[in-house]
Amino acid sequence: MTTNISIFDTTLRDGTQGEGISLSADDKLKIAQKLDALGVHYIEGGNPGSNSKDIEFFQRIKAFNLNAKITAFGSTRRKNSLAEHDASLVRIAESGVPAATLVGKSWDFHVHTALQTTLEENLAMIYDSVAFLKQNGMEALFDSEHFFDGYKNNPEYAIAVLKKAQEAGANWLVLCDTNGGTLPSEIHEIVSRVKQELVTPIGIHTHNDCELAVANSLAAVQAGARQVQGTINGYGERCGNANLCSIIPNLQIKMKYDVLTDDQLRSLTSTARYVSEIANVHMPVGQAYVGNAAFAHKGGIHVSAIMKDSKTYEHIQPELVGNKQRILVSELAGQSNIISKAQELGLDVNANNEKTKQIMDQIKELEHQGYQFEGADASLELLLREAFGGEVKEVFKVESFKMLVEKTNGQMISEAIVKINVGGQQVYTAAEGNGPVNALDNALRKALVQFYPKIDSIHLSDYKVRVIDEKDATAAKVRVLIESTGLDNTWSTVGVSNNVIEASWEALVDSIRYALLNMVKIDNTHVDPLDRIGLVNH
Repeated sequence: MTTNISIFDTTLRDGTQGEGISLSADDKLKIAQKLDALGVHYIEGGNPGSNSKDIEFFQRIKAFNLNAKITAFGSTRRKNSLAEHDASLVRIAESGVPAATLVGKSWDFHVHTALQTTLEENLAMIYDSVAFLKQNGMEALFDSEHFFDGYKNNPEYAIAVLKKAQEAGANWLVLCDTNGGTLPSEIHEIVSRVKQELVTPIGIHTHNDCELAVANSLAAVQAGARQVQGTINGYGERCGNANLCSIIPNLQIKMKYDVLTDDQLRSLTSTARYVSEIANVHMPVGQAYVGNAAFAHKGGIHVSAIMKDSKTYEHIQPELVGNKQRILVSELAGQSNIISKAQELGLDVNANNEKTKQIMDQIKELEHQGYQFEGADASLELLLREAFGGEVKEVFKVESFKMLVEKTNGQMISEAIVKINVGGQQVYTAAEGNGPVNALDNALRKALVQFYPKIDSIHLSDYKVRVIDEKDATAAKVRVLIESTGLDNTWSTVGVSNNVIEASWEALVDSIRYALLNMVKIDNTHVDPLDRIGLVNH
């Protein structure tokens, strides 16, 4: 029989403790809906006893009727007090959530040093607090903080803490590797021992300080844990929490546990990227399963094998987690890379095509000049379509642009003036921005939006400048990479020049051209694509 594993997501609580992450109540509501669609079983929304933002979230989330259990977070009662008089516990009960997680000390060192109380009083704090939740009709999860450090220091007391929570009626006993310093072999051994002592289901909550949070979570499940707590993309304090985007597919695909439905699993990549956008944290391209490079292939030998059978260099089918295979093209690429990438775009290319060699030579020359296409898929696609298909419609032509930058009353002001031609109609616009590139972006969009209203749905999500040869100092050639988001997609473009404005403009224009190309794609007909999808204002 397949074993069910419960997924407890704490992105909205523990994840927000990561450096640079701050979510508004609206942000939390958006992410909660996405997590619910993914199929996680618990969504920890925050601590209603700590701030008004979390209180607002718990009040508003009730209207969404999610399938996941919305869970509040708090601590055990204060020492030498009563649970029913503890303001934090009372607010949890008043929040109306069906479940709550309480964190309590299980390391005797922490009891004496952090709480500055006795071991007996700590046990009473745990019992009273869990019992208070149960008396209020709530599901109670007990997070045993620093459990593994506590167990290694004083196993009898660490087990006593769990038994006291169990005695009070806890529904889950969650073992926490709070400092993230435990090894997978230790996790497996300790969880196995704990399982023999208790009847309440065990959960695992690990941190990533040794880059072992995912491995430790999997080891705990192998030893008998049936709930895994973590965050999307591994967000969290210090080095982060256990990354659910790796844990979920490992459990389901590799270890054959029952976690999500197949359809839900296919939404994993889009969920990871959505949360990244809302949190305004750029996803590492090499992130396992959901990263943009997770199934990207660059070496010519690899690509040649991939074209015969993807299993040669892919451990799973990327579509299982909603990702896709990518073939990177660079000066290191062989002919197989070019052919595979072009075929992926639906272009008729074969090894005997003379243009294949020509485009390989062109790419190598461009990379010699400083271009880099493995991080700029959209620029590469435009290049290949022009070379093999001739199907890149000139939806607009840039006639000129001008930049004005001045400092007035202590403030820097950037203004861009752009002249373009769309279908024979000349458009002349100007716009300001918080910098030269932003001003150019605003001016170009302003000129195009009257012809292509959907361009408003596209935004620049990342901008990087790389100095190619630093010995030339401020006269050095630079490479600009621009990442854009919209149309349910993300794409990157590249520009290179000795002038950073020109390089930025080149990447920016490619980004808009790529977006418009995808807007106006049609099926081998002669219908004007702009008319066909209603982008032209008549």
